[in-house]
Amino acid sequence: MPARRRRLRETASRKREPAKGKRPSTRLVIITGLSGSGKGSILRTLEDLGYYCVDNLPISLIPTFADLTVRSGADVARAALVVDIREGEALEDFPGLFEMLRRTVPVTLVFVEASDATLLRRFSETRRPHPLGADLPVREGIRRERALLEPIRALADITVDTTRFTPHELRQFAMERFAETDRPQALLISLVSFGYRYGVPPDADLVFDVRFLPNPNFVPAYKPLTGKHATVARYVFSFQQTREFLRRIAHLLAYLIPHYRREGKSYLTIAFGCTGGRHRSVAIAESLARQLARRYPQVKISHRDLHKAS
Repeated sequence: MPARRRRLRETASRKREPAKGKRPSTRLVIITGLSGSGKGSILRTLEDLGYYCVDNLPISLIPTFADLTVRSGADVARAALVVDIREGEALEDFPGLFEMLRRTVPVTLVFVEASDATLLRRFSETRRPHPLGADLPVREGIRRERALLEPIRALADITVDTTRFTPHELRQFAMERFAETDRPQALLISLVSFGYRYGVPPDADLVFDVRFLPNPNFVPAYKPLTGKHATVARYVFSFQQTREFLRRIAHLLAYLIPHYRREGKSYLTIAFGCTGGRHRSVAIAESLARQLARRYPQVKISHRDLHKAS
C-alpha cells in the first residue's frame, strides 16, 4: 500500500469512537458529482441552513475536518464540504477513506449529476472549460469524469439528477432534504418606510406608494411629529381608505409570503413610501409590522428617512 494512502487510512482509523449507544450529534454532508451539475448550489443552500461549509477541501484533510466538527460540539452542529474532480489523482483515495469515515461519524454522501446534454448546455452558457483540461473537448471531459467518479457514485447515500431542476427547484430540494424537520426555514421580513423625495430603497422587493392617503404634514399640530406618535397614527387610520389599504396589503402578503418561503427566499424587504418618509409610511409600516410579528418569528422595521427635515 502506498505510504500516502496508508497515512490516510491511519488518520481515519484514529477518529474518536462514539460513546456506546450514543451517536455524535454532528452531521457531516459530503457533496460530490459531475462538474456543472449543481454541487455549488447545494453547498450554498446548506450554508444558508446553518451548515459550516467548505468547498474543495483536500481529501487528506477530510478526517481532520470531520474530527474537528465532532469535537467542536454545539459550535459546529452541522458541516458540509465538496469533493470533486479538482482533487485529481487523490480522488482515488476517497472511496476507502469514506468507508472508514462513515463508521465513526454521522456522514451523508450526496452525488450530483445531470445528463450530458444538460451539462454541455451549462458549460456553453458559462463559457468555462471543463476542469479536466481546457484543451479537452467538454463532451470528452464529461465522459472521462463520469468514469472516474463511478466508484464514488456507487457509495452515495443520495443521488440527485439535476437535469430537469431549475436553480430554485434544486435549492428547494436541498432545503427539504437537509433542513431540521422540526424547524421551518426562517424568512427575515424587513419593513422599511421611506420618503420618495430621497429615492426608493434599492434593496426593496415590494414597494407600496401611500401618497394617496391624507397627509398629516398639512395639519400644523402633527407636522413636527412622526408616524410613530399615537396621535398621528390615529389620524392616519381614521380614514376608511387607510384601513382598507392595510387590509388588502395584509391579505396580499398572507398569500405571497408562503410562496417566497417555498421558493427559498431568505430575506423579504417591503417598503412603504410617502412624500417625506415621516408620517404616513411610518404609521403604515408600524401597524403592519405588529400584524406580521404575530405570525412570523423574524420581523424587523426601520424608518430610513424618519429624522430628515420635512
